[in-house]
Amino acid sequence: MANDSKRILTTHTGSLPRPARLIGLLGAREERKLDDPAAFEAAVAEGVKEIVRSQVEAGVDIVNDGEVSKISYSTYVKDRLTGFEGEGLLLGSGMALADFREFPELAARMLGNPDMAKTKAPACDGPIKYKDLREVERDIANLKAALDGVHVQGAFMSAASPGVISGFLPNHHYKTADAYVGALADAMKVEYEAIHKSGLTLQLDCPDLAMSRHIWFPDLSMADFRQRIAMHVEALNHATASIPPDRMRMHLCWGNYEGPHHYDVALAEIIDIVLKARPAVISLEAANPRHEHEWQVFESVKLPADKTLIPGMLDSTTNFVEHPQLIAQRLLRWASVVGRDHLMAGTDCGFATFAGLTPVYPGVVWLKFKAMAEGCRIASQKLWG
Repeated sequence: MANDSKRILTTHTGSLPRPARLIGLLGAREERKLDDPAAFEAAVAEGVKEIVRSQVEAGVDIVNDGEVSKISYSTYVKDRLTGFEGEGLLLGSGMALADFREFPELAARMLGNPDMAKTKAPACDGPIKYKDLREVERDIANLKAALDGVHVQGAFMSAASPGVISGFLPNHHYKTADAYVGALADAMKVEYEAIHKSGLTLQLDCPDLAMSRHIWFPDLSMADFRQRIAMHVEALNHATASIPPDRMRMHLCWGNYEGPHHYDVALAEIIDIVLKARPAVISLEAANPRHEHEWQVFESVKLPADKTLIPGMLDSTTNFVEHPQLIAQRLLRWASVVGRDHLMAGTDCGFATFAGLTPVYPGVVWLKFKAMAEGCRIASQKLWG
């Protein structure tokens, strides 16, 4: 995964704007009102091909399926696991959102989005087991079919981490948080290993390692919060124990929404725990106004020799298209602290973490990717000559 091609490779976090014809189908599926499952599956397969082509045309080197088949990057697991048979809750109802406490009208505007309201987040009400592999195998097959005949440097597939699932799907069954996260890790291990065995790179989505501080645990002491996310990392490491670190990447973030973010935990306060996770590649926010400065953390924290970073070069919440020269400047700063060979370019987060909820206009997404590719060319010329 480290750069060996004498240039900075481009990738992204995972979710991309779904083709318009799929939004209604995904909503119907979420509401258990899908009339023609075969038509849905055909639309997903075609959508993945379209998304892969768009990534390649925009200059993305390491692509994915855009999470086209999923209603969201985290709650999709409720359909693949037992134990989530209860009545669906409103997504966001269990969030503290500390940075919105002073701005309740802003929170209502964000959480009241009708597309977000379609996403069900049922609580765990029974023992958790992985049902079967049909859905993940279908996702794998769709991505591999879409890769046929296109030239890319690699491909990845995302899966929710035990920690982030435990945040979005509350626990009403297990006696302790540790037991709940542990059960999720044991179950999700099946999906993780299936993705790895397919030959695709496994991406673990772990926004809980940063985001949960102000969204779910704002009232914990820092020591208790660190203990909580350390438990999440231990569960993740347990679930991926049989997968080589260099076949995995992980993503952490502070929440993919345009908000104050003034209570976000500093990267410096969690980086030691993050670096204990097994995946060799770490994707993190680095483009938005709240976290762009945190490249400086690696002036004092040495990146392990077996790790590679994917700092975000594109803000996933604004329709501004970053200038290629700015992207090059950002990459050169990161290269100065972690080295050019341990660096790729990515996005702060997904561009459609919930289907239909796209703060960045779909056409602008592809302009952003083209700007990132050009910025990488500029930076690579300076770094390699």
